[in-house]
Amino acid sequence: MMMVGSSKFRFGLLWSVGLVAFALVPVLMTSRYQMNLASHILIWGLFAVSFNMLWGVTGMLSFGQALYFGIGAYSIGLLVTHAGKSWYLAAIPIGLVAAAGLSILLGLLVIRVSGVYFTMLTLAFAQLAWQVTFKWYDFTGGDDGIQGIIAPGLLANKMVYYYFVLAIVFLSVWFLKRLAYSPFGLVLRCVQQNPNRVRFIGRSVKMNQLRIYVISSVFAALAGALMAGVDNSIHTDMFFWTTSGEVILMSVLGGINQFFGPFVGAVIL
Repeated sequence: MMMVGSSKFRFGLLWSVGLVAFALVPVLMTSRYQMNLASHILIWGLFAVSFNMLWGVTGMLSFGQALYFGIGAYSIGLLVTHAGKSWYLAAIPIGLVAAAGLSILLGLLVIRVSGVYFTMLTLAFAQLAWQVTFKWYDFTGGDDGIQGIIAPGLLANKMVYYYFVLAIVFLSVWFLKRLAYSPFGLVLRCVQQNPNRVRFIGRSVKMNQLRIYVISSVFAALAGALMAGVDNSIHTDMFFWTTSGEVILMSVLGGINQFFGPFVGAVIL
């Protein structure tokens, strides 16, 4: 009981210090670049933490999470470009639904294999999306991407948008933390360590793998959507394998066995 209480205290302290530190960035900054850098750290941190739910917790090394990061970003860019700036906020949930739907369809395929085969299959789908986005110039802007993506109303103010990102990222990471240490999270760790034991207790390994694949993909899409507003632009590299490689590197740098490790890796990188 004392260890649990101590763990909760450390988490609460770390959470509070982190929130205050990021909240003070716009107040203490000496240049706009510092706030932009903090925004990137927050978003990449969310992306890395959501990815690590798949790899560090469940043992599924995906090299294709850039697919969903790109879907979130392009949902914003395409709707704002083709339907108008008023669609900006609506594009965020639309992108999340699109990511969820696609991750269910692809998840049913990729979870049929494991190990390096799973990794390469996820990479193949992400590279396919990159190629389509790169070639479909009239619709996606090709390698030029889409520029001038401006949030409507108060969110057009960079400081307001920064706090918008901060709130969403901290709420999302809090949710993923609760999920990682819930009974569902315990099952995911069992899937990684002893899948036969999971089957023995009557739980479906494949179904739990599909669930976390979808959850991880949705939060990756959320990170991509937030990034579109920070950079005011999107580009095809968001789908490219190097984007997936960066979150893998963040997870390794920070430690895949620690929940906040990938977030720390994002800060380091």
